[in-house]
Amino acid sequence: MGSIKIARLLEDRDYGLQLTLVAGEEGLGRVITSSRIQKPGLALAGFTEHLHPERVQVFGNTEISYLNTLDEATQREALKKLSDANLACVVVTKNLPIPRTLAEACTTAELALMKTPLLSSTFIEQVTAFLDEALTESASLHGVLMDVIGVGILLLGKSGIGKSEIALDLVTRGHRLVADDIVEVSRRKQDSVHGSGNPIIKHHMEIRGLGIINIKDLFGVAAVRDRKKIELVIELVEWDPHREYDRLGVEERFFNIVGVDLPLSTIPVRPGRNITTLVEVAARNHLLKLQGHHSAKEFAEQLNRAIAEGAMRRTLGEEVE
Repeated sequence: MGSIKIARLLEDRDYGLQLTLVAGEEGLGRVITSSRIQKPGLALAGFTEHLHPERVQVFGNTEISYLNTLDEATQREALKKLSDANLACVVVTKNLPIPRTLAEACTTAELALMKTPLLSSTFIEQVTAFLDEALTESASLHGVLMDVIGVGILLLGKSGIGKSEIALDLVTRGHRLVADDIVEVSRRKQDSVHGSGNPIIKHHMEIRGLGIINIKDLFGVAAVRDRKKIELVIELVEWDPHREYDRLGVEERFFNIVGVDLPLSTIPVRPGRNITTLVEVAARNHLLKLQGHHSAKEFAEQLNRAIAEGAMRRTLGEEVE
């Protein structure tokens, strides 16, 4: 899990946080390291033992109402205990009137104080989703990400080997493009990796000889998608007659992306090989494996049983003689 500055919350345009800075602008440089949110009701009452400073602190109707029941001196004392805990930031929901003592305490402590018109429950849900996305480990890869019969396949290989042409062929067969050239990947919960296109070149593809084409405009919205879980990595390599390639598929290989090992297949490319069909078959074979059917291992087990039975029959025949 990484960290982000408080200022990122104010820049949100995708999750509808609708935050406005009220006080403590100097605190926008502080960082959040947890996607979990805290409501500091008990902390205001003096019990600060389980106060987590790395979390966003949400003041809803309960917290503001409680503060308003206190006299000004008690408010200042309660808020000083909070500000001394070096909190990440404070958010007041429902556009509730903000007590002057709260704004002053945040200004003095250089603690960012923000407000939102959202209900507490709605804001907590949306800011948690925002932080889950922002705090995940991420990276950018050079490749192509496709949705092939529901399987997220990441095509890797050196420039010019034909990744984009294969992707275009897959699109014409009814599959969906997620990203071409630059794939933004991020690690999610349960050790899954999701990929998306760079916002600047999303839905576009570079085809040598044709230039830049827009897949969404050419083939319609059903030919693209914004994000997809990556389940299989296929590496395209130039055919080398001196290299020994896996011919059975029994040995399982993996490719590590942002700390997650994903199944890896290597496909040698040479004239005459229909790589698009091989990618489709790889997707179908992956689905079979998920259902518990590993064709290569099942074949190897059958072969070993046949060899063992043949050896047994030969042994019995020699004993009879």
